Amino acid sequence: MLSYHTSTLKAYLLIRPLVPVSLSITMDIKFSSLGFLISLFFIVTFLAPQVKSRAFFVFGDSLVDNGNNDYLVTTARADNYPYGIDYPTRRPTGRFSNGLNIPDIISEAIGMPSTLPYLSPQLTGENLLVGANFASAGIGILNDTGIQFINIIRIFKQFEYFEQYQQRVSALIGPEATQQLVNQALVLITLGGNDFVNNYYLIPFSARSRQFALPDYVVYLISEYAKILRRLYELGARRVLVTGTGAMGCAPAELAQHSRNGECYGALQTAAALFNPRLVDLIASVNAEIGQDVFVAANSYQMNMDYLSNPEQFGFVTSKVACCGQGPYNGIGLCTPVSNLCPNRDIYAFWDAFHPTEKANRIIVNQILTGSAKYMHPMNLSTAMLLDSSRI
Repeated sequence: MLSYHTSTLKAYLLIRPLVPVSLSITMDIKFSSLGFLISLFFIVTFLAPQVKSRAFFVFGDSLVDNGNNDYLVTTARADNYPYGIDYPTRRPTGRFSNGLNIPDIISEAIGMPSTLPYLSPQLTGENLLVGANFASAGIGILNDTGIQFINIIRIFKQFEYFEQYQQRVSALIGPEATQQLVNQALVLITLGGNDFVNNYYLIPFSARSRQFALPDYVVYLISEYAKILRRLYELGARRVLVTGTGAMGCAPAELAQHSRNGECYGALQTAAALFNPRLVDLIASVNAEIGQDVFVAANSYQMNMDYLSNPEQFGFVTSKVACCGQGPYNGIGLCTPVSNLCPNRDIYAFWDAFHPTEKANRIIVNQILTGSAKYMHPMNLSTAMLLDSSRI
Protein backbone atom coordinates (compact mmCIF):
# COMPACT_ATOMS: atom_id res chain seq x y z
CA MET A 1 0.00 0.00 0.00
CA LEU A 2 1.33 3.41 -0.94
CA SER A 3 0.44 5.13 2.29
CA TYR A 4 2.59 2.79 4.36
CA HIS A 5 5.92 3.69 2.81
CA THR A 6 8.08 6.69 3.62
CA SER A 7 9.54 8.65 0.73
CA THR A 8 12.34 11.17 0.48
CA LEU A 9 11.52 14.65 -0.72
CA LYS A 10 14.29 14.90 -3.29
CA ALA A 11 14.65 18.65 -3.30
CA TYR A 12 18.28 18.35 -4.31
CA LEU A 13 17.22 16.78 -7.59
CA LEU A 14 15.25 19.93 -8.38
CA ILE A 15 17.90 22.39 -7.34
CA ARG A 16 21.12 20.86 -8.59
CA PRO A 17 20.58 21.44 -12.33
CA LEU A 18 18.90 24.82 -12.17
CA VAL A 19 20.45 27.13 -9.59
CA PRO A 20 23.01 29.61 -10.96
CA VAL A 21 26.61 29.24 -9.86
CA SER A 22 26.06 31.88 -7.17
CA LEU A 23 23.40 29.60 -5.63
CA SER A 24 20.98 32.52 -5.42
CA ILE A 25 17.28 32.24 -6.27
CA THR A 26 14.97 35.05 -7.27
CA MET A 27 11.81 34.97 -5.19
CA ASP A 28 10.46 38.00 -3.34
CA ILE A 29 14.06 38.56 -2.29
CA LYS A 30 17.40 37.17 -3.34
CA PHE A 31 18.68 34.60 -0.91
CA SER A 32 22.39 34.42 -0.20
CA SER A 33 24.18 31.15 -0.75
CA LEU A 34 24.13 30.55 3.00
CA GLY A 35 20.43 31.33 3.30
CA PHE A 36 19.59 29.07 0.41
CA LEU A 37 21.60 26.18 1.84
CA ILE A 38 19.89 26.63 5.21
CA SER A 39 16.48 26.44 3.47
CA LEU A 40 17.54 23.32 1.60
CA PHE A 41 18.85 21.74 4.82
CA PHE A 42 15.47 22.35 6.47
CA ILE A 43 13.56 20.73 3.60
CA VAL A 44 15.73 17.63 3.44
CA THR A 45 16.24 17.21 7.20
CA PHE A 46 12.84 18.03 8.65
CA LEU A 47 10.27 17.78 5.85
CA ALA A 48 11.49 14.78 3.87
CA PRO A 49 11.19 12.16 6.61
CA GLN A 50 7.60 13.20 7.34
CA VAL A 51 6.26 13.05 3.77
CA LYS A 52 4.59 9.77 2.88
CA SER A 53 4.36 8.35 -0.60
CA ARG A 54 1.16 9.16 -2.42
CA ALA A 55 -0.38 8.60 -5.81
CA PHE A 56 -0.12 11.39 -8.36
CA PHE A 57 -2.70 12.25 -11.00
CA VAL A 58 -2.18 14.69 -13.86
CA PHE A 59 -4.75 16.40 -16.06
CA GLY A 60 -4.31 19.01 -18.74
CA ASP A 61 -2.50 19.88 -21.95
CA SER A 62 0.89 19.53 -23.66
CA LEU A 63 2.80 21.12 -20.79
CA VAL A 64 2.01 18.04 -18.70
CA ASP A 65 1.21 15.30 -21.27
CA ASN A 66 3.46 12.27 -20.67
CA GLY A 67 2.57 10.56 -23.93
CA ASN A 68 -1.17 9.89 -24.17
CA ASN A 69 -1.34 11.50 -27.59
CA ASP A 70 1.14 8.94 -28.93
CA TYR A 71 -1.74 6.47 -28.72
CA LEU A 72 -4.09 8.72 -30.72
CA VAL A 73 -4.41 9.63 -34.38
CA THR A 74 -3.63 13.32 -33.97
CA THR A 75 -1.16 15.92 -35.17
CA ALA A 76 -0.52 17.02 -31.56
CA ARG A 77 2.26 14.51 -30.89
CA ALA A 78 5.86 14.64 -29.74
CA ASP A 79 6.88 11.23 -31.00
CA ASN A 80 9.87 12.04 -33.19
CA TYR A 81 13.53 12.87 -32.65
CA PRO A 82 14.83 15.15 -31.16
CA TYR A 83 12.03 15.12 -28.56
CA GLY A 84 13.35 13.15 -25.61
CA ILE A 85 16.99 13.73 -26.54
CA ASP A 86 17.87 14.29 -22.87
CA TYR A 87 15.35 11.86 -21.40
CA PRO A 88 17.04 8.89 -19.67
CA THR A 89 16.23 6.63 -22.65
CA ARG A 90 17.34 9.33 -25.15
CA ARG A 91 14.18 8.57 -27.10
CA PRO A 92 10.92 10.47 -27.70
CA THR A 93 8.28 9.62 -25.11
CA GLY A 94 5.39 11.88 -26.11
CA ARG A 95 6.56 14.60 -23.73
CA PHE A 96 6.85 18.03 -25.32
CA SER A 97 10.32 18.45 -23.89
CA ASN A 98 13.96 17.60 -24.47
CA GLY A 99 13.80 15.59 -21.24
CA LEU A 100 11.61 15.64 -18.15
CA ASN A 101 8.47 17.72 -17.90
CA ILE A 102 6.76 19.30 -14.89
CA PRO A 103 4.93 16.16 -13.68
CA ASP A 104 8.14 14.11 -13.90
CA ILE A 105 9.99 16.60 -11.72
CA ILE A 106 7.15 16.77 -9.20
CA SER A 107 7.27 12.96 -9.06
CA GLU A 108 10.97 13.25 -8.21
CA ALA A 109 10.06 15.67 -5.42
CA ILE A 110 7.54 13.33 -3.82
CA GLY A 111 9.84 10.34 -4.20
CA MET A 112 7.74 8.45 -6.72
CA PRO A 113 8.32 7.12 -10.25
CA SER A 114 6.92 9.19 -13.10
CA THR A 115 3.27 8.50 -13.76
CA LEU A 116 2.51 6.54 -16.90
CA PRO A 117 0.12 7.83 -19.56
CA TYR A 118 -3.34 6.44 -18.90
CA LEU A 119 -3.46 4.97 -22.41
CA SER A 120 -0.16 3.13 -21.94
CA PRO A 121 -0.51 -0.67 -21.98
CA GLN A 122 2.06 -0.73 -19.17
CA LEU A 123 -0.40 0.91 -16.78
CA THR A 124 -1.54 -2.29 -15.09
CA GLY A 125 -1.16 -4.02 -11.74
CA GLU A 126 0.99 -2.22 -9.19
CA ASN A 127 1.82 0.53 -11.70
CA LEU A 128 -1.75 1.72 -11.22
CA LEU A 129 -1.02 2.50 -7.59
CA VAL A 130 1.56 5.13 -8.54
CA GLY A 131 -1.22 7.16 -10.21
CA ALA A 132 -1.75 8.08 -13.84
CA ASN A 133 -1.31 10.90 -16.31
CA PHE A 134 -4.50 11.72 -18.24
CA ALA A 135 -3.23 14.86 -19.99
CA SER A 136 -3.52 15.36 -23.72
CA ALA A 137 -1.70 17.95 -25.82
CA GLY A 138 -3.92 20.52 -27.50
CA ILE A 139 -6.85 20.59 -25.11
CA GLY A 140 -8.25 23.52 -23.20
CA ILE A 141 -10.96 24.50 -20.80
CA LEU A 142 -13.41 24.67 -23.72
CA ASN A 143 -14.36 21.74 -25.94
CA ASP A 144 -13.84 23.77 -29.11
CA THR A 145 -10.23 24.55 -28.20
CA GLY A 146 -7.71 22.63 -30.32
CA ILE A 147 -10.25 21.36 -32.84
CA GLN A 148 -7.52 21.53 -35.50
CA PHE A 149 -5.77 18.61 -33.75
CA ILE A 150 -8.85 16.43 -34.39
CA ASN A 151 -8.43 13.56 -31.93
CA ILE A 152 -7.41 14.67 -28.43
CA ILE A 153 -8.65 13.81 -24.94
CA ARG A 154 -10.74 16.73 -23.79
CA ILE A 155 -10.90 17.49 -20.10
CA PHE A 156 -14.19 15.83 -19.25
CA LYS A 157 -13.08 12.75 -21.19
CA GLN A 158 -9.94 12.79 -19.03
CA PHE A 159 -12.27 12.74 -16.03
CA GLU A 160 -14.17 9.78 -17.52
CA TYR A 161 -10.86 7.96 -17.75
CA PHE A 162 -10.19 8.91 -14.13
CA GLU A 163 -13.45 7.24 -13.13
CA GLN A 164 -12.46 4.21 -15.19
CA TYR A 165 -9.08 4.22 -13.47
CA GLN A 166 -10.76 4.11 -10.06
CA GLN A 167 -12.84 1.14 -11.12
CA ARG A 168 -9.69 -0.68 -12.25
CA VAL A 169 -7.89 0.06 -8.99
CA SER A 170 -10.95 -0.95 -6.98
CA ALA A 171 -10.82 -4.38 -8.62
CA LEU A 172 -7.18 -4.57 -7.53
CA ILE A 173 -7.26 -3.33 -3.92
CA GLY A 174 -10.96 -2.86 -3.11
CA PRO A 175 -13.23 0.20 -3.11
CA GLU A 176 -12.33 1.50 0.35
CA ALA A 177 -8.58 1.43 -0.28
CA THR A 178 -9.14 2.99 -3.69
CA GLN A 179 -11.07 5.89 -2.20
CA GLN A 180 -8.27 6.38 0.32
CA LEU A 181 -5.64 6.32 -2.43
CA VAL A 182 -7.51 8.94 -4.47
CA ASN A 183 -8.33 11.17 -1.48
CA GLN A 184 -4.69 11.14 -0.35
CA ALA A 185 -3.25 11.68 -3.83
CA LEU A 186 -1.60 14.76 -5.23
CA VAL A 187 -3.30 16.14 -8.34
CA LEU A 188 -1.97 18.56 -10.96
CA ILE A 189 -4.15 20.31 -13.52
CA THR A 190 -2.82 22.62 -16.23
CA LEU A 191 -5.32 24.31 -18.55
CA GLY A 192 -6.00 27.67 -20.16
CA GLY A 193 -3.13 28.49 -22.48
CA ASN A 194 -4.61 26.73 -25.47
CA ASP A 195 -7.91 28.54 -25.00
CA PHE A 196 -6.05 31.67 -26.06
CA VAL A 197 -3.28 30.41 -28.35
CA ASN A 198 -5.28 27.68 -30.09
CA ASN A 199 -8.71 29.24 -29.94
CA TYR A 200 -9.30 32.96 -29.33
CA TYR A 201 -6.10 34.12 -31.09
CA LEU A 202 -5.65 31.13 -33.39
CA ILE A 203 -6.74 33.06 -36.46
CA PRO A 204 -7.84 36.66 -37.02
CA PHE A 205 -11.54 37.08 -36.32
CA SER A 206 -11.87 33.62 -34.77
CA ALA A 207 -15.35 32.50 -33.76
CA ARG A 208 -14.65 33.10 -30.07
CA SER A 209 -13.11 36.55 -30.68
CA ARG A 210 -16.22 37.53 -32.61
CA GLN A 211 -18.43 36.17 -29.85
CA PHE A 212 -16.59 37.77 -26.90
CA ALA A 213 -14.47 40.79 -26.15
CA LEU A 214 -11.34 39.56 -24.37
CA PRO A 215 -12.45 40.49 -20.81
CA ASP A 216 -15.78 38.75 -21.36
CA TYR A 217 -14.05 35.69 -22.81
CA VAL A 218 -11.91 35.45 -19.67
CA VAL A 219 -15.04 35.61 -17.50
CA TYR A 220 -16.56 32.81 -19.59
CA LEU A 221 -13.41 30.67 -19.31
CA ILE A 222 -13.34 31.08 -15.54
CA SER A 223 -17.01 30.09 -15.26
CA GLU A 224 -16.26 26.93 -17.24
CA TYR A 225 -13.13 26.22 -15.22
CA ALA A 226 -15.23 26.38 -12.05
CA LYS A 227 -17.24 23.40 -13.34
CA ILE A 228 -14.01 21.51 -13.99
CA LEU A 229 -12.60 22.09 -10.51
CA ARG A 230 -15.86 21.17 -8.81
CA ARG A 231 -16.06 17.96 -10.85
CA LEU A 232 -12.50 17.08 -9.90
CA TYR A 233 -13.44 17.46 -6.24
CA GLU A 234 -16.51 15.26 -6.78
CA LEU A 235 -14.21 12.58 -8.19
CA GLY A 236 -12.25 12.48 -4.95
CA ALA A 237 -9.38 14.95 -5.42
CA ARG A 238 -8.41 16.57 -2.12
CA ARG A 239 -5.07 18.22 -2.90
CA VAL A 240 -4.89 19.87 -6.30
CA LEU A 241 -2.19 22.08 -7.81
CA VAL A 242 -3.76 24.42 -10.39
CA THR A 243 -1.30 26.23 -12.65
CA GLY A 244 -2.23 29.51 -14.30
CA THR A 245 -1.27 30.38 -17.83
CA GLY A 246 2.38 31.14 -18.41
CA ALA A 247 3.85 34.08 -20.30
CA MET A 248 2.15 32.99 -23.53
CA GLY A 249 3.15 36.05 -25.53
CA CYS A 250 6.85 35.38 -24.96
CA ALA A 251 6.93 31.96 -26.65
CA PRO A 252 9.18 31.80 -29.73
CA ALA A 253 6.14 30.99 -31.87
CA GLU A 254 4.54 34.27 -30.89
CA LEU A 255 7.78 36.24 -31.29
CA ALA A 256 8.19 34.81 -34.79
CA GLN A 257 4.72 35.98 -35.79
CA HIS A 258 4.31 39.25 -33.89
CA SER A 259 7.62 40.61 -32.59
CA ARG A 260 9.90 43.10 -34.33
CA ASN A 261 12.57 43.47 -31.68
CA GLY A 262 12.09 40.46 -29.42
CA GLU A 263 9.29 41.98 -27.36
CA CYS A 264 6.55 39.65 -26.13
CA TYR A 265 3.22 39.65 -27.97
CA GLY A 266 1.10 42.13 -26.04
CA ALA A 267 -2.32 40.62 -26.75
CA LEU A 268 -1.45 37.27 -25.18
CA GLN A 269 0.33 38.90 -22.27
CA THR A 270 -2.80 40.96 -21.63
CA ALA A 271 -4.88 37.77 -21.79
CA ALA A 272 -2.67 36.17 -19.13
CA ALA A 273 -2.88 39.30 -16.97
CA LEU A 274 -6.68 39.13 -17.10
CA PHE A 275 -7.02 35.37 -16.69
CA ASN A 276 -4.59 34.52 -13.89
CA PRO A 277 -5.92 36.82 -11.11
CA ARG A 278 -9.45 35.62 -11.81
CA LEU A 279 -8.24 32.01 -11.56
CA VAL A 280 -6.74 32.74 -8.13
CA ASP A 281 -10.05 34.30 -7.07
CA LEU A 282 -11.93 31.25 -8.37
CA ILE A 283 -9.69 28.91 -6.39
CA ALA A 284 -10.23 30.94 -3.22
CA SER A 285 -13.99 30.87 -3.83
CA VAL A 286 -14.15 27.10 -4.43
CA ASN A 287 -11.97 26.44 -1.38
CA ALA A 288 -14.35 28.60 0.69
CA GLU A 289 -17.32 26.56 -0.58
CA ILE A 290 -15.59 23.32 0.39
CA GLY A 291 -14.36 24.66 3.70
CA GLN A 292 -10.71 23.72 3.22
CA ASP A 293 -7.79 24.57 0.96
CA VAL A 294 -8.10 21.71 -1.53
CA PHE A 295 -6.95 23.78 -4.51
CA VAL A 296 -3.57 25.52 -4.61
CA ALA A 297 -2.82 28.18 -7.23
CA ALA A 298 0.58 28.26 -8.91
CA ASN A 299 1.56 31.57 -10.52
CA SER A 300 3.14 30.13 -13.66
CA TYR A 301 3.24 33.54 -15.29
CA GLN A 302 5.54 35.02 -12.66
CA MET A 303 7.63 31.85 -12.59
CA ASN A 304 8.11 32.22 -16.35
CA MET A 305 8.81 35.93 -16.26
CA ASP A 306 11.57 35.54 -13.67
CA TYR A 307 13.82 33.65 -16.05
CA LEU A 308 12.49 35.18 -19.26
CA SER A 309 13.29 38.68 -17.99
CA ASN A 310 16.67 37.73 -16.49
CA PRO A 311 17.88 34.69 -18.42
CA GLU A 312 21.55 35.09 -17.50
CA GLN A 313 20.73 34.92 -13.80
CA PHE A 314 19.38 31.41 -14.37
CA GLY A 315 22.19 30.26 -16.64
CA PHE A 316 20.40 30.79 -19.97
CA VAL A 317 22.03 32.47 -22.96
CA THR A 318 18.62 33.23 -24.47
CA SER A 319 14.99 33.29 -23.41
CA LYS A 320 13.70 34.13 -26.87
CA VAL A 321 15.14 31.58 -29.31
CA ALA A 322 13.93 27.99 -29.10
CA CYS A 323 16.52 25.23 -29.01
CA CYS A 324 14.69 23.24 -31.69
CA GLY A 325 12.89 24.77 -34.64
CA GLN A 326 13.32 26.93 -37.69
CA GLY A 327 12.65 30.46 -38.87
CA PRO A 328 12.81 33.59 -36.70
CA TYR A 329 13.53 32.64 -33.08
CA ASN A 330 13.25 28.99 -34.21
CA GLY A 331 9.56 29.64 -33.69
CA ILE A 332 8.06 28.50 -37.00
CA GLY A 333 6.51 25.06 -37.30
CA LEU A 334 7.29 21.92 -35.37
CA CYS A 335 10.48 20.52 -33.89
CA THR A 336 11.52 17.79 -36.34
CA PRO A 337 14.61 15.73 -37.19
CA VAL A 338 15.59 18.37 -39.79
CA SER A 339 15.07 21.39 -37.50
CA ASN A 340 17.86 23.53 -36.10
CA LEU A 341 18.97 21.94 -32.83
CA CYS A 342 21.07 23.59 -30.14
CA PRO A 343 23.92 21.47 -28.75
CA ASN A 344 23.32 22.45 -25.09
CA ARG A 345 19.71 22.47 -23.96
CA ASP A 346 20.64 23.72 -20.48
CA ILE A 347 21.33 27.23 -21.77
CA TYR A 348 17.97 27.63 -23.54
CA ALA A 349 14.72 28.53 -21.77
CA PHE A 350 12.54 27.21 -24.61
CA TRP A 351 12.85 23.75 -26.08
CA ASP A 352 10.51 24.24 -29.05
CA ALA A 353 8.22 27.01 -30.27
CA PHE A 354 5.96 26.77 -27.20
CA HIS A 355 7.40 24.50 -24.51
CA PRO A 356 10.12 24.97 -21.87
CA THR A 357 13.30 22.96 -21.66
CA GLU A 358 13.76 20.53 -18.80
CA LYS A 359 15.95 23.10 -17.08
CA ALA A 360 13.19 25.72 -17.24
CA ASN A 361 10.71 23.13 -15.98
CA ARG A 362 12.95 22.57 -12.98
CA ILE A 363 12.91 26.28 -12.19
CA ILE A 364 9.11 26.22 -12.31
CA VAL A 365 8.82 23.15 -10.08
CA ASN A 366 11.30 24.55 -7.61
CA GLN A 367 8.97 27.51 -7.09
CA ILE A 368 5.96 25.20 -6.85
CA LEU A 369 7.81 23.32 -4.14
CA THR A 370 9.28 26.15 -2.09
CA GLY A 371 7.99 29.44 -3.54
CA SER A 372 6.66 32.33 -1.48
CA ALA A 373 3.16 33.82 -1.67
CA LYS A 374 4.30 35.66 -4.79
CA TYR A 375 4.25 32.31 -6.58
CA MET A 376 1.98 29.97 -4.60
CA HIS A 377 -1.37 30.60 -2.92
CA PRO A 378 -2.44 29.76 -0.27
CA MET A 379 0.71 27.65 0.28
CA ASN A 380 3.54 26.00 -1.60
CA LEU A 381 3.75 22.27 -2.25
CA SER A 382 6.22 21.56 0.56
CA THR A 383 3.88 23.15 3.09
CA ALA A 384 0.86 21.35 1.64
CA MET A 385 2.61 17.98 1.79
CA LEU A 386 3.72 18.55 5.35
CA LEU A 387 0.14 19.38 6.35
CA ASP A 388 -1.20 16.40 4.45
CA SER A 389 1.32 13.98 6.01
CA SER A 390 0.07 14.90 9.48
CA ARG A 391 -3.45 13.87 8.47
CA ILE A 392 -2.65 10.57 6.74
